[in-house]
Amino acid sequence: MADEVATTPEEDAYFTKMREAIVAGLKTVIDPELGVDIVNLGLIYGVDLDDVGHCDVEMTLTTMGCPLTEVLDDGIHQALMAIDGINSVEIHLVWYPQWGPERMSRYAKMTLGMH
Repeated sequence: MADEVATTPEEDAYFTKMREAIVAGLKTVIDPELGVDIVNLGLIYGVDLDDVGHCDVEMTLTTMGCPLTEVLDDGIHQALMAIDGINSVEIHLVWYPQWGPERMSRYAKMTLGMH
């Protein structure tokens, strides 16, 4: 997760554990319009955690000007700040690559009735 030149096995294990906790936290953030979490929708493009507990989340939205931006931002902040070891969260919206239904997981497609 963090760009380190050399890491110890303990540091690797810590960042692996934290990455799993971050993804699990993000899976609790549900898009209220679609009823599916933002990870399975394919909205999360990347996460990074530095050694002082700052988490950067790179994500997109299904459409520009999405009216749920603040709702999703609040959900992300609440979910990630609840994880021990995360001291701050910053969300970066990106528009490339553009989101499309092909980014959704099989679970999301099944939930939304897409085949």
